[in-house]
Amino acid sequence: MKSIPSLSLVIPGEVTAGAADVVILASFSGTTASSESLGEGLPAAVRRAVGRLLGRAGWTGRRGQRFASEAREPGSQEGALVELEGLGEAEDFNLRKLDRWLREAVERARCNRFERVYLVLPDHEVVRHAGAGAWLGRSLVAAAYRFDRYLDPSEERHQIGELRVVAPAGSPAAESENLVRAVANGVVQCRELGNTPGNEATPEWMADQARQMAEELGMEATVFGPEELESRGMGGILAVGAGSANPPRLVRLDWGSEGPVVALVGKGVTFDTGGISIKPAKDMDEMKYDKCGACTVLGVARAVVELDLPLRLRVYVPLAENMPDGNSYRPGDIVRCYNGKTVEILNTDAEGRMLLADSLAWASEEDPDLLLEYSTLTGASVVALSQDAASLYTPDDEMAAGVLTAAEHTGERLWRMPLWDEFVDRMKGNHADLKNSGPRWGGANTAAAFLSQFIDGVKSWAHLDIAGGAYVGRDSDEEPGATGYGVAFTVEWLRGKAS
Repeated sequence: MKSIPSLSLVIPGEVTAGAADVVILASFSGTTASSESLGEGLPAAVRRAVGRLLGRAGWTGRRGQRFASEAREPGSQEGALVELEGLGEAEDFNLRKLDRWLREAVERARCNRFERVYLVLPDHEVVRHAGAGAWLGRSLVAAAYRFDRYLDPSEERHQIGELRVVAPAGSPAAESENLVRAVANGVVQCRELGNTPGNEATPEWMADQARQMAEELGMEATVFGPEELESRGMGGILAVGAGSANPPRLVRLDWGSEGPVVALVGKGVTFDTGGISIKPAKDMDEMKYDKCGACTVLGVARAVVELDLPLRLRVYVPLAENMPDGNSYRPGDIVRCYNGKTVEILNTDAEGRMLLADSLAWASEEDPDLLLEYSTLTGASVVALSQDAASLYTPDDEMAAGVLTAAEHTGERLWRMPLWDEFVDRMKGNHADLKNSGPRWGGANTAAAFLSQFIDGVKSWAHLDIAGGAYVGRDSDEEPGATGYGVAFTVEWLRGKAS
């Protein structure tokens, strides 16, 4: 598995000026920052450099302001560049602004070809909250990760060799290096899988990646091919995959012997043309990201096992490629799913819910205490919330509150949406129990209602439509590609359940 640069957390007293090429600090505007307060615990040479920068004419700490000076102990040939950057008003500061500053600081260090980077987090309440460790793991990946394995290896691209994050002494971020590293590893895996194109990331390839991860981490892995899927009556997965030369798979991972039983289900459409109801050509290349739900649950699984959380974890990953072909399922077909319910196909591009129908029914049958499902399910969720957030559907108020709090703590936006009875009524079929596509309005809501019909007996369950957060399109001002959305807040929430 790919990793980000050598990463460690240190407290200020462990910093030495000669061990870094650059030390990056930040200060708020309107404060009486001094070299003693801002550089507390840092080497004397660094504090002197900070003092020089704070004393320069024009320094106010406004957002985007940046001064630099060299730090070198007397008589030493080794030193570091000290960069002081402004963050604006402290009362207006939040995790999203901290994310942005961290990404920009790391990118400048990369562009300046620094090898050893110390990044000093500002001492602010957003760094001291309980979920700061999981947030930091996610944010460091956002700053340092690049998907570059298809680029010309002979072309030099500088990568930071060592990234040391200096967290305020006594803060959760400073005391949770294992958590930071586990979340970072989970997010990197999620992004690597998500970014891999469909010509490589077939259902079989994804299943092999899951199997390799399971072998590495000591998880039990089961993989079903078409014959096993047919014998189990999983018609939804088989229907979606019928038109592809790459047959579908269903992966189940099992780990742990104590604690609550947690089921994670992730939609894995390795490429989505829409099938017979084919999509417009524009932006269809982004449909390699339709497997990001599967990537999320695999990333969460890696982090949970690396943290050795006392949970009994079950992961269900349905995988299929939705292609138009003489064998493809058609509008008007009626498909029988694992729990016996029949579904009338109105639109073959509403394929994700067909994969999830079989998987959710199987996961529910195994009676978990908690069930979470992740899918890039609907464009309607993106219309409602933009690409800045994902939709949360759950009938369990306590579960909703816990997951939303975890998302707030890790800087991932999530919004609870309604599960009203009339949404189920709108998904009733004419000639089958259900139909796979509903009316125009509220498409994310009716999709969630459809999925609820395959969850039986599980009180604490949630559907997360992550279409808005799972990836960034090429027209965005951020790094394009899979984001690893959902790994951090899920791990943070599960830590609470495990304790």
